[in-house]
Amino acid sequence: MRTALLTDPVDGLDEALAAVDAFDGALVGGLLRPRPAQAAGLSELADAVAGTPLAARAAEAAEKAAAGAAGEGHFVALAAARAALLGSVHDALMTRVDEAAGRSRPEETAPAPVPAERQTANLSAAARSWLCDLARAGWQGIDHELVSGAAQVVSAMLPDPALRRQATLLDGFAAELAASCPGASLERMPVRRWADLWSRAMLLTLPGATEASAPGTATGRLLPLGVDVHEHATAAQAQVHAVFEPADGTTPRLVRAAVSVPKPDTVVEAGVWQLLRPHMALLAAVSEGRSMELSGMPVTAEGDLIWNDEQARPGAPADAFATARVALAAATAPTVAPLDRHPARIAEPVFLEGYTVRKESGVLLFDVAGRPVAVDADRVPTAGPLTPEAVEASGACIGLLRWDAGTFTVQPLAVETTVRKKAVAVHGGGWAGGTGDKAGVKAEKAATDAVMVLRERAGRLLRK
Repeated sequence: MRTALLTDPVDGLDEALAAVDAFDGALVGGLLRPRPAQAAGLSELADAVAGTPLAARAAEAAEKAAAGAAGEGHFVALAAARAALLGSVHDALMTRVDEAAGRSRPEETAPAPVPAERQTANLSAAARSWLCDLARAGWQGIDHELVSGAAQVVSAMLPDPALRRQATLLDGFAAELAASCPGASLERMPVRRWADLWSRAMLLTLPGATEASAPGTATGRLLPLGVDVHEHATAAQAQVHAVFEPADGTTPRLVRAAVSVPKPDTVVEAGVWQLLRPHMALLAAVSEGRSMELSGMPVTAEGDLIWNDEQARPGAPADAFATARVALAAATAPTVAPLDRHPARIAEPVFLEGYTVRKESGVLLFDVAGRPVAVDADRVPTAGPLTPEAVEASGACIGLLRWDAGTFTVQPLAVETTVRKKAVAVHGGGWAGGTGDKAGVKAEKAATDAVMVLRERAGRLLRK
């Protein structure tokens, strides 16, 4: 890793983010009766895309919105301009990441848009109408009556698998807003996050926005690197990052495989594995340090394996750190779908070693070749044996390179450290397939007890 490139400034990045912030500030007060400062924010967004195909539509949308006369098409244009700016930030940062990691990325081909069915179009239009009302009211103008308008749309969308992605986003967004009502009483609000959710939800209502090209197939050897665990009060996901070596001998590439499940809010930490484990044999292979042999496994252009246990079988032992040292640098990275181009979504597998560890103002740093790289220890999952203390005592790390608050950070997935004068590897997904570790066994038992109690209570309710 040429870590020096991660700390050098990126041309135009600050200006692009400033234009995004200006527009986000306009959404705070709402666009029903914009004030001069809000109009200036709208103009700044339009000016930032003046040299792009969006120029005319963004300029018209900014003018109409500044006059309080914006319609659905104008709000869509503003959302598209904002997404384009953040997409340009994403692309500039990813170029820097690829340079630092010495990684190549294939050229992408855009999928042909697919016309929406009439029923789907009607529901998308209803969602778009609610999002327009939100933009007019602004975050300071939200109330329970306005936010509850999403409920009927979400209920109609959820039964349709093709609309579940939009429905989940709208549902979560509405829940966040409802928890913050009334907006006029808020002292602080997540301005960029809500603008992110609003603009993404708006663009997902467009015909063909969620369509992708037909997936290819993957036949060959899968070498896991680590597991990233995402946990919410009512859902959990395990995302395995890996290197795939095609059976035909072509260039290895980076891929991901994920499994998601609903969960009770009482099942936390290591307990989530017993919910995730039955749905993906890959988790056992990660825990055991094995490769997987794939046969015709569907894979998207973005590198996501559409996992099916019937198309995979356990392979030979495969040490993740050996994979990182030998295969990671040579693996090509997948393309990124247009709507996924956002700096917050950057999560690139990297390998660091030979660093020294220090703390500065409470932040853990890896000093690599004299350059500090911040460690996002808060992202270390609590569902495994990897701890911030193990990270601090490490000498090698497999992690995900992320970008947050203007700097690159590393989220550790696994580290090599010394325990009783012996080098050992500690993986965040070490308990994924089961464990004899005392702490892991205790956590899973607690989760099992919680699930048994919930089932018993549910049974009583049903009997009544």
